[in-house]
Amino acid sequence: MSVVLSVEETGPCEKQLKIEVPAATVDAETARITAEFRQRVKVPGFRPGKVPAEIVRKRFGDEIEKEVVDRLLPRYWRQAEAEARLEALRPPAVEDVVARPGEPLVFTATVEVRPEFGLADLENFELPAPPTDVEDLEVERTLEDLRRDLAPWIEVERPAGRGDLVEALLAEVGAGTAAGETAAGDASSGQASTGEESAGEAGGADAGAPQAVAFEVGDANVWEELSLEVAGKSLGQSGTFTRRPESGDEAGAQTYRIEITAVKERDLPPLDDALAARIGKFSTLGELRADLAGRIGGAKARQRRQLRERALLDQLRKRNPATLPRRVLEDEVRSMLTDYAANLGSRGVDPQSAGVDWERLGEQIRPQAEERVHARLLLDAVAERLEIEVPEEVFEATLAALARSQGASAAQLRRRLDADGRLGALRAQLRRERALDRLLGEESTDAKDSIEPPGGGAAEEE
Repeated sequence: MSVVLSVEETGPCEKQLKIEVPAATVDAETARITAEFRQRVKVPGFRPGKVPAEIVRKRFGDEIEKEVVDRLLPRYWRQAEAEARLEALRPPAVEDVVARPGEPLVFTATVEVRPEFGLADLENFELPAPPTDVEDLEVERTLEDLRRDLAPWIEVERPAGRGDLVEALLAEVGAGTAAGETAAGDASSGQASTGEESAGEAGGADAGAPQAVAFEVGDANVWEELSLEVAGKSLGQSGTFTRRPESGDEAGAQTYRIEITAVKERDLPPLDDALAARIGKFSTLGELRADLAGRIGGAKARQRRQLRERALLDQLRKRNPATLPRRVLEDEVRSMLTDYAANLGSRGVDPQSAGVDWERLGEQIRPQAEERVHARLLLDAVAERLEIEVPEEVFEATLAALARSQGASAAQLRRRLDADGRLGALRAQLRRERALDRLLGEESTDAKDSIEPPGGGAAEEE
């Protein structure tokens, strides 16, 4: 017996179903719930479980009716969804629930469905192909960076040069400092742990009061004027320089005096097997170089994949424009805002007091949300067209890898995802990944170790 009375298209990607639950089913469910109420309600003058059904219905009629509706609506919505051959993208919005004793229960359910794509051309994508070969020079540069990170600073008696650490006293000697500017930009990387201020903090001190600073000459975050002034100067020497705002406005120029109190250089450890052992569990320098080559190559391969994915999805969206489901898009925007708030919290920032205009931020990220939703819907359509499925052994292997990364068992993760209604979303995410692999002409891996559990939306584009 059909439970769908009518199906009406009420907007782009939106359908409204009028659904009827048979009167016999409503009466049977009402009797079942009334019996449950008889067992647990307390009515003066009656022992538990002995309250007449008529009294229970009279006293608790509204609660019983609500329980009947709550139980029957999900069950008959699923039946109606299957009967109408719909695939709702999110839970339905239920309205106009009419429940009368002895009559069918009637309600309307409005849902968003997938847009239809022609998928005219699933080939001939113009994809970037950056090289992934690792050159010896790249390995040596990375090795040199690691060597520098391990090197202690030692004081030297010579003029300062690029890459040296300079400790100095810095003071303002001219008026007109631009508000908020500091003597060494926003940060000072590579500085020693001397307990002094970095050069990036000194400019905010009281005008004229010398402040101890430490900075690396030539660092990209240090003012160029500051690096030029100290280059070639030794311990005890001083000089002045003028910092002009980026606008070039002379009125905002500020003059500083700097006196060098120390010049230090890195005491680089030798390139040998001992260095390899300090960096990691390597017996020889050759093993370390091989490991670095593998890491650099892996990073290049991942970057290449990301560039190709982005280019393919951009072209796929342009070839298949669509009006996106409005509520699904709003869910995506909310999900992205939630992720942003969680990121603030992980950095010790209270999202509520961070001064964020959440409404404005939501509008700013909406284009990205549209791209994500569009890409997911397209990849679902591609997977359907190409008859792509996720083998059960691949799904289980991915679930196990994901559980290991979270320090949980596969069974625990399965229960958690299932309880949150995200287990099916994980499978859909894997299916999209395999569809993307097919379009890129690449083999699908057996398990995605780096895949994230689906949250507000599954299978992010980027």
